[in-house]
Amino acid sequence: MLTVESAATRVFARTRSRLGTLAGHPVGALRLVSRVAWLFAAVALCVPLHGLWRMFGRVSPWPQRFLGIAARACGARVTIAGEARLHDVFYVANHLSWIDICILGGATGTAFVSQDKIRDWPIIGWLAQLNHTVFVSRTERMTVGSQVDELRAALAEHQPVAIFPEGTTTDGRSLLPFKAPLFAVLFPPPRTLVIQPVLLDFDETGKSLAWIGEETAPENAWRVLSRPGSFDVTVRFLEPFDPGDHPHRKMITAEARRRIVAALSESLGGVPVA
Repeated sequence: MLTVESAATRVFARTRSRLGTLAGHPVGALRLVSRVAWLFAAVALCVPLHGLWRMFGRVSPWPQRFLGIAARACGARVTIAGEARLHDVFYVANHLSWIDICILGGATGTAFVSQDKIRDWPIIGWLAQLNHTVFVSRTERMTVGSQVDELRAALAEHQPVAIFPEGTTTDGRSLLPFKAPLFAVLFPPPRTLVIQPVLLDFDETGKSLAWIGEETAPENAWRVLSRPGSFDVTVRFLEPFDPGDHPHRKMITAEARRRIVAALSESLGGVPVA
C-alpha cells in the first residue's frame, strides 16, 4: 500500500513530467492557459451576477450559465436529445469525468449529489456550494440518515437534483452497478416527482478523456484543457418514470440502470452492455 509520502512523490513526479511535456509543446500550453483564462472570466462574470440575483430574492440562472460556459471552454459541443423534465425531477446519469457536471448542469440547471471531499477543493468546492451541491460521505455510514434528509430538503426546493449512482467514473462504453442507498430519499418522495435516466453519450474523442485508472483530478483536468479541438457529447434524456410504481429502492435502481444500459447499447451499435 502506498504511503501518503510516496503518493505525494508520485503526483509530484507526474506533475513535473506534465510541465516538461507542455514546455516541449507550447501550443498545448497556450491552449491550457487560454481555457483556464476563459473559465476564470466566466467565474468573474457569473458569480457577482448570481449574488445580485440572490440579493433581490430572485431565482438565479447564473450557476447554470456558468456550467454551460465551462463545458464549452473544456471543448464540449453539447447536443440535447429527448425532452428534459426541468422541475420535480431526480436525474440519474452515467459518469465519465468531472466534465459531466458542466455538461448536465449547463443543460438543466440541476444541483448534484457529490462526495464530501470535493467541498474542500479550492475554488471548485466553493462553486459547488453556490450550485446547492449535496455533499455525501462514502465512509461515514452513520451519517446516511442526515444525508438523505439533506437531499430531501434539496428536492423540496423544486430544483432538479442529479446523481451519478455508479459512485465512480467509467470509460463511456460500460456501466458499473448502481449504488442504491441514496434512492431512499424517494420513500416516500417529498412530493410528486419523477426519475429521469440520462445517458451522457460522448464521441470517441470525449470517451478518451474519461477520468479513470490512477489519473488524479489535476492530471485529468490538465489533459482535457491542453488537448486540441473539441468533442461532441449528446445528453440523452430518457423516458421518465414514477418511483411510486416500484415499491423498493433496489427496484428503482434496477429500472434506472436498465434504461441507461439499453440506451448505451443502442449508441454503441447494439453491443451488449453488462
